[in-house]
Amino acid sequence: MNLETYKIIPNYKTNKTDLFLAVHEEILACEKTLDFVFDESYKEYVLKYGSGILGGTYVRIFLPETIIVTIAAWRDRITEYWFWDEGKNVLTKEEVVSSIRVGDTFDGDEIILFKKEYYILPRHQEMIYKVGDTLEETINWLCSSGILTEAFSEREFEPFNPEDLNNS
Repeated sequence: MNLETYKIIPNYKTNKTDLFLAVHEEILACEKTLDFVFDESYKEYVLKYGSGILGGTYVRIFLPETIIVTIAAWRDRITEYWFWDEGKNVLTKEEVVSSIRVGDTFDGDEIILFKKEYYILPRHQEMIYKVGDTLEETINWLCSSGILTEAFSEREFEPFNPEDLNNS
């Protein structure tokens, strides 16, 4: 993964660039709990950047702990409020509900993993997009495809404490 192109900028609240990183043991515990193995680009991202938002306030990738803490409520919400029928040839409702949410966007689009492939559940569309086999491909698709938002090249990363996410 070409992480060196990402520029770390200060958090707008604290004006600090402190990173809130995952550790290998947390990744392994999450994989064991979910009976799933993350791709290397996901692992590299959360180990090097951790919790924050990439692309000027666009892409947020969750730490393993956040995935575990939120997965049941997310699956319940998806089950109750399913509306991606146009994407049923890409993934069925049952496949999405059994997937793992690894991130989202500022616009509310959700990044999921199903059988080692990344997909996007757009907030404002009923389609489902298969976007890559790695987190890097997924981030590039989100920022560069121009499908869900206007394409942009900026790759700034603003760190934030994941506990702030849970308290909001």
